[in-house]
Amino acid sequence: MQAIFWTGEEVAQRAKHFYENGIRQQVECNDNIGKMIVIDAETGEYGIDQTGVETALKLKHQKPNARLFTMRIGYDVAVSFGGASERTVK
Repeated sequence: MQAIFWTGEEVAQRAKHFYENGIRQQVECNDNIGKMIVIDAETGEYGIDQTGVETALKLKHQKPNARLFTMRIGYDVAVSFGGASERTVK
């Protein structure tokens, strides 16, 4: 098997392409909004669960070198780190 080297941006771009071009129509329903979807950026294979952990482990078990991307269904971002912080240098 040939190794494929992708940047994080390439993995995200490919996974989002799969999501926008087929997966979204299948998974965006009331039962799945807010759940995590994990997408194999090479094959488009995916799984859904509450946190994404179980699905990621399952996909990695099936294909250890899988390039996985996780996102929250129905939202633009999976995780948001917020809050203003100021740093005072004295």
